[in-house]
Amino acid sequence: MATHRETTPPWKTTIIVSTSLRDHDINRRLSAQQHRLRSSDSVESGAVIFPLSGTAFLLVDPQDPPERFEESGLIERIQKFVQVHRNSFLLLYAPFIGKKELEILSGIQRRFFGSNLKILPVRNNAEIVKGMLTIAKATSKPHIDTIRDRMSLAQAHIIESSPVWEMLRDIQ
Repeated sequence: MATHRETTPPWKTTIIVSTSLRDHDINRRLSAQQHRLRSSDSVESGAVIFPLSGTAFLLVDPQDPPERFEESGLIERIQKFVQVHRNSFLLLYAPFIGKKELEILSGIQRRFFGSNLKILPVRNNAEIVKGMLTIAKATSKPHIDTIRDRMSLAQAHIIESSPVWEMLRDIQ
């Protein structure tokens, strides 16, 4: 017996990519998935922006800064990025988490605690692309509406089948 399975077309969107990433593997991976890429000199170096979902990602490689990352300008770069983008993510590229990478991660977390910056440690280019696309898709229309609808249905179902709610209904 054959089962009917609904197939949805692959998700494709327009992505603004910093020209500094023009020759980067993530650019090639996004192109291979047939997303529309637009290079821009006006965005922060290492930035990838998904305009339809309102998310922005900044790729940082801990190998780039000198020994004391506080003096590297990295904090100022991240601060500027966070001020410009309301829904911002820092992709901390650390293929092998070592002492230096953990110190940088800890320093950035302390500095941006309470801000709208979310930090995602990533090990390779495949994780970078998968993470960005998952977040961007989940926060873009119509997917966000679908997620909200499913959450509302789940909440209604929980309330309907909750013994606490049944007890409260019986009391009335």
